[in-house]
Amino acid sequence: MHMRTLTPLLGALLLCAALPVPADPPPPRATAELRLRVVGGLAGITQYAQLEAPFWTRDLARLSLGRFEADIVPFDRAGVPGVEMLRLLQLGVVPFGTVLLSSLADRYPQYTAADLPGLNPDLAALRRSLAAFRPQLEQALREEHGIEPLAVYVYPAQVLFCKQPLEGLADLRGRRVRVSSTAQGDFVAALGARPRFVPFAQLAQSLETGASECAITGAMSGNTLGLHLHANYLYPMPIGWGMAFFGANRAAWQALPEDLRTLLRAELPRLETAIWLSAEQETQQGVDCNLGRTRCTTGRRGQMHLVPVRAQDAARRDEIFRSAVLPHWLQRCGARCAELWSRAKGLAPDGLPVEP
Repeated sequence: MHMRTLTPLLGALLLCAALPVPADPPPPRATAELRLRVVGGLAGITQYAQLEAPFWTRDLARLSLGRFEADIVPFDRAGVPGVEMLRLLQLGVVPFGTVLLSSLADRYPQYTAADLPGLNPDLAALRRSLAAFRPQLEQALREEHGIEPLAVYVYPAQVLFCKQPLEGLADLRGRRVRVSSTAQGDFVAALGARPRFVPFAQLAQSLETGASECAITGAMSGNTLGLHLHANYLYPMPIGWGMAFFGANRAAWQALPEDLRTLLRAELPRLETAIWLSAEQETQQGVDCNLGRTRCTTGRRGQMHLVPVRAQDAARRDEIFRSAVLPHWLQRCGARCAELWSRAKGLAPDGLPVEP
């Protein structure tokens, strides 16, 4: 194995040998039979802080009457590269973990099928896409990676923050736009803009310095980062959503007591439902807070200008998906993704998507 591959794996081995716990964890129960180690999603956002972490550090003990407990740490504060999470789960270095699907876009593009940019104009469409692709993707995780998929999480709508005035998608031509995946880059490039890959934590700095003129990210997560202080215009069309799956290494999963597996099988879908509901609420809250509306209750009120989504832009989004995003995704992924799309959604002879 090459040294550059070994380096993140060795770092993760050290992580799992002494996984950090939250700043003020509850004291261990004397009756606890088992304590799990979990790597969660992005720190500092609602999904992790208010839903993921409390489930593992509080609810698991309550639901199991103190028999089972867990520690959880967000992957971006644990020294675990997001792009390596799937591999680390497969190896068992991380026994239970959350994997951002956007981090798999280059190496395993098939796992991003349900949330390609421009495919899902609303959360209802995303639910339909996930329902279509989920059985095949879960089967691949089990058979090819030895990972037991347990939940699929969604982040709020990925929208546009821009520094300079714009009236719609056409005004992005020539601008430097932050993206988080190759497929988002395809979408932006099709508009004549220049995609820039900027880590989430560096978004505010990128806008502040002018390295990026616009940024695609979640409306509320952008507010949390303070993007409303560096951008003046908010365009709320969902370019995508952002998804993650929670899974377990097969050996780690099978080693759990049967009643714990039964409990997690029952409760993790409830956590998934809560996260999807939160994503819907956070999308609107993010818009309200960035605009400074009185309905803002969970973020910081900004003074951004709302750019209305026009019908011609909705049509342009659909056209870009068909002419750029989908063909480039199929080209990167090859025959495997063509078959996946055909089975889940249907493909016309010219390669354009059609409903089954």
